[in-house]
Amino acid sequence: MKKGYSKMFLWLFIGLLITFCLGFGLSFYEKALVKVLGGYKFLIIVLIEVGIAIFFAARLQKMSKATAIVCYTLYSILTGITFGVIFVIYKLSSILSVFLATSIVFLIFAIIGAKVKKDMSKLGMWLMMALIGTIVVSIINIFIGSSVLYTVISIIAILIFLGYIIYDMQKAEALMEEVGEEKGAIFGAFQLYLDFINIFIRLLELFGDLKDN
Repeated sequence: MKKGYSKMFLWLFIGLLITFCLGFGLSFYEKALVKVLGGYKFLIIVLIEVGIAIFFAARLQKMSKATAIVCYTLYSILTGITFGVIFVIYKLSSILSVFLATSIVFLIFAIIGAKVKKDMSKLGMWLMMALIGTIVVSIINIFIGSSVLYTVISIIAILIFLGYIIYDMQKAEALMEEVGEEKGAIFGAFQLYLDFINIFIRLLELFGDLKDN
């Protein structure tokens, strides 16, 4: 099982490396980035990401390892494209600091998730309900424009995805036994990747320093 975990974290590292390196590289081409993500193009990328995530989860049992790798890599690339904006808006020192903080917190909760013996299967349902509620309130706040509510939403979202780290880590072993170690490690990494990225973005929004215009 330790071998399975090591494979999962290797894939997690690969996904994060693709996303952050691509985002950093694209930040040097700000005008091109604006064209790629301008208007409804950003929404299209987000919808494609949602489609990949749904397909990945729904077809995991039947898909090959190669298809799983393509899904994971493509998702990491698309996220990397949108991350170009982050490197344009925020100071690099701030991004690195938040990345380090996210990594430390992520590691702590991943260890907790790997060590906890209590069955956390019911936690997934509560986390999903909380996440849906957070998304609904976030949409409402777009029209309200409350900065206080936005901060509260960000804090709650961080707590939700910290819970997801524990849940996904515990679920990883069963997942690898169910679909095979190779595919299970890739999909497990994909789930942890989503946890990491969401926590990173929320922390950056709360504590990140914007570049001086």
